[in-house]
Amino acid sequence: MAEQQEDEPHRTTTVEQGRFCTARCSCGWRGPARRARSKARTDAESHTSEA
Repeated sequence: MAEQQEDEPHRTTTVEQGRFCTARCSCGWRGPARRARSKARTDAESHTSEA
């Protein structure tokens, strides 16, 4: 896992794994597997707002 500088913005993406979608961040954070893409995107938004 690459270390992220404190001043770098968090860059989130969603990754599909079969029937599930997971949110991931450039800082190494990973959200739970979700069946709904919208829930994975909400997880990513929550992560970036908390960071």
